[in-house]
Amino acid sequence: MINNEWLKRDDYRYFYTIPTRWNDNDQFGHLNNVIYYRLFEALIVQYLTDAGLDWMQDPVIPYAAESQCRFLRAVSFPDVLDLGVRVMKVGRTSVIYAMAMFRQGEDEAAATGHWVHVYVDRQTQQPMPVPEPIREAMLRDC
Repeated sequence: MINNEWLKRDDYRYFYTIPTRWNDNDQFGHLNNVIYYRLFEALIVQYLTDAGLDWMQDPVIPYAAESQCRFLRAVSFPDVLDLGVRVMKVGRTSVIYAMAMFRQGEDEAAATGHWVHVYVDRQTQQPMPVPEPIREAMLRDC
């Protein structure tokens, strides 16, 4: 779980910038709660892609085992967001990430969260060790 110590931009190692879209807003004029999770998922997918994971071909792939989001401030279209991630723990078969959402130009997070991945064999769905190239990339980002 992410605590109040992980609210600043400088706490995160990797960033992915994405604009909000008109249809991301709910009837109250701010991002629908589901969109926060979609954006955090996009962040993790991009981070792992940049680390070398081939989502469509690799024999060992990550499955989301847990996710959480803490909403701190409303975000809405047309905000452009910087999504930050930091690897908190790399286990034998799992990884825990801390994530945060920042409006561009702001240092305080609008939302924070965490994500847990368990690595599994694509065919058998059984837990497997985190692939070494991915593990090495993540350990650099702890």
